[in-house]
Amino acid sequence: MTFLIITHVPHILEQNQYFAYAPYVREMNIWIQQTDKLIIVAPLSKSPKTPIEIRYEHENIEFLDIKAFDVLSLKAISRSIYKIPAISGRIFTSMQKADHIHLRCPGNVGLLGCFVQILFPNKTKTAKYAGNWDPKSKQPWTYKLQKWILGNPFLTRNMQVLVYGQWEGNSKNIKPFFTATYSEADKLPIINKNPNRQIHFVFVGTLVQGKNPFYVIQLVEALYKKGHDVTLSFYGEGTERNALEQYIAQKNLEKIVELKGNQSQEIIKNAYEYSHFVILPSESEGWPKAIAEGMFWGCVPLATSVSCVPFMLDYGNRGVLLEMDLEKDIMQIEAILQNETAYQNKSKNASDWSRQYTMDVFEEEVKKLLVPKG
Repeated sequence: MTFLIITHVPHILEQNQYFAYAPYVREMNIWIQQTDKLIIVAPLSKSPKTPIEIRYEHENIEFLDIKAFDVLSLKAISRSIYKIPAISGRIFTSMQKADHIHLRCPGNVGLLGCFVQILFPNKTKTAKYAGNWDPKSKQPWTYKLQKWILGNPFLTRNMQVLVYGQWEGNSKNIKPFFTATYSEADKLPIINKNPNRQIHFVFVGTLVQGKNPFYVIQLVEALYKKGHDVTLSFYGEGTERNALEQYIAQKNLEKIVELKGNQSQEIIKNAYEYSHFVILPSESEGWPKAIAEGMFWGCVPLATSVSCVPFMLDYGNRGVLLEMDLEKDIMQIEAILQNETAYQNKSKNASDWSRQYTMDVFEEEVKKLLVPKG
């Protein structure tokens, strides 16, 4: 089988091997296990490889480099007009060669893939929509357009579209799905976390405005001022890092808040193991892997009510749905800290739920998707 991936994810070429963002590649390595040839259509970056990138595990890769583009402004649109025909041509050529077409959405490259795949109604296809599928959510028009094409059974044929959460009004080709990080072998005993001792909070993700890292600091800072023995560790990089460093220095929070940057999966796993809470007050998510990963190791999740997060947290039985009101959210967290039984119950419920979704289960589900429909 020749398997084609069309994605906006930047790739890095080093020593004749292709690298990209680790959670994405880790997932794709499962999709491509039984394939004879892999074709990747994606942007090629000249940036040096970092600890958060890993390689594709495949010996026969054809990589088609395309220019990154966006449609966020009139200026960007005018520049993109010159790139889109060439990119679309590469996507069309690669689809001609493929036995199975796999789109990664939402994204500008995925949007072009949505259009071009219409010309191949008989080929077996899948699309992974990694964003928020909630039809009521506010999203860019390009995202809504992708969702409309993917969910239109006349335009999109012979494709299964994998989305996070269950939503009403979907066409038959829309399939609720999940993602995973850990295997059955990782189901080790969870370290007992006593909420009456020092409380550890962990944030894993990009340090950008949309993930509200400042709100994370303000929550922990408020708890600290109220006399709680707390610490907070950030794992990730982003445009907000300098501003966060300045805030930490101005507020003299160096003893309780650390910015640890991008780290390996093993280091982050250890952070989850010893943390009481995993926190992600994000404005938009698909399936927030940091939340699912933290829950796997018994962290009580603190997250905003976006996309399928309410389902993941069982509407508060497995964690806390943040209201983005500092006073109200502090009250919710303190209620757990003051009731060890409540904390331990949420921790266990979180772990029990997350440990259903292992890489082993994911692999079996992916195998089903790669079998052509008769």
